Amino acid sequence: MTTAEPTTIDVLIADDDPLVRAGLSVMLGGAPDLRVVAEAGDGAEAVSLARQHRLDVVLMDIRMPVMDGLAATEALRAMNDAPEVLVLTTFDADEYVLRALRAGAAGFALKDTPPPEIVSAIRRVAQGQPVLSPAVTQRLIDRVLSTQDPTGRRGEARGRLALLNERERAVALGIGHGKSNAQIGAALYLGVSTVKTHVSSILTKLGLNNRVQVALLVHDAGELEGRS
Repeated sequence: MTTAEPTTIDVLIADDDPLVRAGLSVMLGGAPDLRVVAEAGDGAEAVSLARQHRLDVVLMDIRMPVMDGLAATEALRAMNDAPEVLVLTTFDADEYVLRALRAGAAGFALKDTPPPEIVSAIRRVAQGQPVLSPAVTQRLIDRVLSTQDPTGRRGEARGRLALLNERERAVALGIGHGKSNAQIGAALYLGVSTVKTHVSSILTKLGLNNRVQVALLVHDAGELEGRS
């Protein structure tokens, strides 16, 4: 009796457009290590299916009926053994995308992204790697905050960062700059395993799911302003 290979990445596609779901399913079917186990036409269905299947990654549209992708992302990331969420969007600077990232999504990809890049993005988030560059993060934040007063969010973010000790704060700043664990370790004269321990502690103390949320918190606190 054979079983699925350990490296198989189980994916759920959530999009209210059946043609988009069909296209994505066919595209992902060509990757030997990806398996589409379910499709959902709205966020509520995605959450329900996620409770029925063991999922590694959910491809999540934002604007859907019944329950939108933002609420669905929050619900999914609150689950035990939560799947990673990769947001699919038609906009690269969208308030809803930023809110989904704050809710725990590991990154986002544009719907017109070339298929090999979407496959690569799924593989990366399945491994716990964020699919979002610091430049894109900053552009998203700048676009949203240009029409909002960031004072309240900044104060809240600084209060949360104050929960970290000096070394954890330095690691958090490195994450905010988009540095890898190895790069952070080299800058702080720490081993990679020690950096990983600090990252885990940061996530626990701040009640966050992933590095993208840490980077957003650091940006919100204004900790990268005036730094190289």
